[in-house]
Amino acid sequence: MTEPYQPISCNFHDELETLTVIRRKCAITYRDSSGEPVTVEDCIEDVYARNKEEFLKLRNGSVIRLDRLIEVDGKRVKDY
Repeated sequence: MTEPYQPISCNFHDELETLTVIRRKCAITYRDSSGEPVTVEDCIEDVYARNKEEFLKLRNGSVIRLDRLIEVDGKRVKDY
């Protein structure tokens, strides 16, 4: 990613942490590197920070930078 990281709201971050703990499969929509929306259904394994950016790791091994998220488990990031 070349764009500077834009932190997400603390409240939405809390939602992601909850989904990590309960390990329930959910729909995750995010923008890929070309800006196109992608939706996957998987469990969130981890939410972590690296080099002043935050990411979530899915069970399938995918890693998504949090500011690329659009919607997780029916909750839109912009609503938080």
